[in-house]
Amino acid sequence: MTITEYTENPSPTTSGSGSGSGSGRRQRGRPPGSKNKPKPPIIVTRESPNTLKSHILEISPGSDIVEAIMSFARRRGRGVCVLSATGVVADVILRQPATTTSAGVMTLRGRFDVLSLTGTALPPPAPPGSSGLTVFLDGGQGHIVGGIVVSPLIASGIVVVMAASFANAVFDRLPLEDGEEKDGGVPVISGGDGGSGGDW
Repeated sequence: MTITEYTENPSPTTSGSGSGSGSGRRQRGRPPGSKNKPKPPIIVTRESPNTLKSHILEISPGSDIVEAIMSFARRRGRGVCVLSATGVVADVILRQPATTTSAGVMTLRGRFDVLSLTGTALPPPAPPGSSGLTVFLDGGQGHIVGGIVVSPLIASGIVVVMAASFANAVFDRLPLEDGEEKDGGVPVISGGDGGSGGDW
């Protein structure tokens, strides 16, 4: 029985017959000096209507913050999700979340630093009651007061709001009934910008 040994790099002293048989084999691995071919960059030529846009809204002193955000949503034709805010507001009217009557409404006189402002603003034809803001304020002496904002919410100085806008929102009523289609919701916001200019 004959055993033939193959080497990756035959020595120069190998006989002519041995080197001839080894030269016909394809060597393993990448050739020396080879590199990966550069891949062409992916270029997005147009923006998807489902893109979530970030906005920094600067609201002037004396303006109603609620109306300013709602006007921005209507003019752009997009829903607005308020993430946070900084600034000072004055003479705030709040409704406690657990109540819906006038007895649960309180008025705060004076100027207050905004600690948190969150909520949504949906343009027509959104269902009634789908928009609203919740605010938490520095009440002084370590106290924090908050609740659902009852418009107006007047800016006592420049108020900066961090928000995100979206389109193509769909209104779904839960829980879903048996046999109801998964994508059977009612469109609330159509895609596209409703305004040509900024609102702030």
